[in-house]
Amino acid sequence: MSLLRFGSILLLLFGHSLATPRSFSLDYKNDCFRKDGEEFRYISGSIHYSRIPRVYWKDRLLKMYMAGLNAIQTYIPWNYHEESPGRYNFTGDRDVEHFLQLAQDVGFVVILRPGPYICAEWDMGGLPAWLLNKKDIVLRSSDPDYIAAVDKWMGKLLPMMKPYLYQNGGPIITVQVENEYGSYFACDYNYMRHLTKLFRSQLGEEVVLFTTDGAGLNYLKCGSIQDLYATVDFGPGGNVTAAFAAQRHAEPRGPLVNSEYYSGWLDHWGSRHSVVSSAKVAKSLNEMLAVGANVNLYMFIGGTNFGYWNGANAPYGPQPTSYDYDAPLTEAGDLTEKYFAIREVIKMYHKIPEGPIPPTTPKYSYGSVGNEKGWRSLQTISDALETLSFSGPVKSMYPQTFIELNQAFGYVLYRTTLPVNCNTPTPLSSPLNGVHDRAYVSVDGVAVGILERDKALTVNVTGKAGSQVDILVENMGRINYGKYINDFKGLVSNMTLGKDTLTGWTMYSLSIDEAVSQGLLGETKPTDLPPPAALSLPAFYQGNFIIPDGIPDLPQDTYITLPKWRKGQIWINGFNLGRYWPTRGPQLTLFVPANILSTAAPNIVTVLELEEAPCSSGLCSVEFTATPILNATVQSDYKHQRRLFTKDDLL
Repeated sequence: MSLLRFGSILLLLFGHSLATPRSFSLDYKNDCFRKDGEEFRYISGSIHYSRIPRVYWKDRLLKMYMAGLNAIQTYIPWNYHEESPGRYNFTGDRDVEHFLQLAQDVGFVVILRPGPYICAEWDMGGLPAWLLNKKDIVLRSSDPDYIAAVDKWMGKLLPMMKPYLYQNGGPIITVQVENEYGSYFACDYNYMRHLTKLFRSQLGEEVVLFTTDGAGLNYLKCGSIQDLYATVDFGPGGNVTAAFAAQRHAEPRGPLVNSEYYSGWLDHWGSRHSVVSSAKVAKSLNEMLAVGANVNLYMFIGGTNFGYWNGANAPYGPQPTSYDYDAPLTEAGDLTEKYFAIREVIKMYHKIPEGPIPPTTPKYSYGSVGNEKGWRSLQTISDALETLSFSGPVKSMYPQTFIELNQAFGYVLYRTTLPVNCNTPTPLSSPLNGVHDRAYVSVDGVAVGILERDKALTVNVTGKAGSQVDILVENMGRINYGKYINDFKGLVSNMTLGKDTLTGWTMYSLSIDEAVSQGLLGETKPTDLPPPAALSLPAFYQGNFIIPDGIPDLPQDTYITLPKWRKGQIWINGFNLGRYWPTRGPQLTLFVPANILSTAAPNIVTVLELEEAPCSSGLCSVEFTATPILNATVQSDYKHQRRLFTKDDLL
């Protein structure tokens, strides 16, 4: 056997071990990254696996790859995987390892942002609400209780991530430590040093660790620290040279990196849908690529805040269910003009993959689901208490918060009685703005008003001494950015009737998702329709629809709209699609992914209407359409402090 042939056999058998080890590193001398010794520049896009059904991960990744991207960036939301202490979930839509493997299979390297804090317009910035069991905890600091929880979580997560590091054969080239820490009041260098040691001990010395902060010296002052490579974030339309000059202040040498280049922007209920022009995004992208910078487009696809996962900003303004972000790929993964504009810019610098781009997924208008299709009025929240409150009533002198009641999300019913006769309208108030975040008030089974954080602190009530007062409190999403992320929910301070503090509370934690998915809600007995009222009691309604079996390729994605409904939550086949609030806007439709629909059985639509169902006028209906409406004109009543493309220092 010739030496050449023998060498070939050895290479086949042991090629991996004989090959040059995979490496990814910073080259300070030449101001670049190096991948396997070669100069490397990434053009990346953000995608959050937690906002996209698992069945669509590959479709979205392929579309990103065909745009010319060679990297993706993703967050890992701690609270998505550890909803209660020590109980971890990495299955189904939470299978981050499967997502990373898919990304590698498609051809991407990965920029990983595991937190522990992520912001991301996600509930509490990804931090689990159970951290608030210690009321005075200082989040994102050296607080011993916080550090202990972080160490335990990272001790679980980072060893799972280690095999996926690039040098270990996986796709992860860089790992972010914390996130935009320079925008946080604590400025705790010991905390950042602790995280640096923690990440190094778990991931090794070779991995490139980095930080991200706004492109200003005031952000980099507290956000950057020795041994972590400092990068910046900024949006289109600004001075690219000046923005990178801020990075150069922290990192005189090394690759230029914009870790969050904003392709769009976030929305709030009650404000107009954010739209950023394709031309503006393409122009600044071209400027950055022309100077050799590494760029991550945030977001390349936004996705959806299913269930209760949306965050909020201060002053309190929650984000809607859609996280479309006016991104190059829509909430449903559709190709846009912005997608192709970005692709044309990338084509000037990188070779674009050949072959067809996966098409926009088809949408189907299933039409109206109304009374004639078996629509039923189910129980009110009050009537269904025994079914909804698995844990039973809790009694106390004063109201307790969601966390004290061991509940993170959704709704809690607070019940007390009027201590005196209220023959004339008497103010029921939350004088310390303690309704977090919205409350639906009834007296003796009659809806009387709504209390809302920062907006409506008082409603007038009448009734006799001993009348039952029910206050259903909705958690609308925890603040995800700035110093108010320790966002307690429920009645977080006392309620007053006139000048007197109300006492003697009974509280019910509501397991609504479980009750809906298990079909436990009962039907109301038919009665004569009451005259339409300004408000009705929070109640459930249910309808069903059958997908035609004679049409091929069904089910398909769709959108649901709720004409004449006001505000609430909606489930299809037990899957929590999220919140609807057409009276405030700008979002009118909710994305319905095909994977939750059935062609084998009727599809069950369950609605929790909190304010006023159209059923009182005899017509209950929802409608399925092929076209999203995310930009319904509304009068903005929320002056949020995060201006377009800027991370305000909420100190």
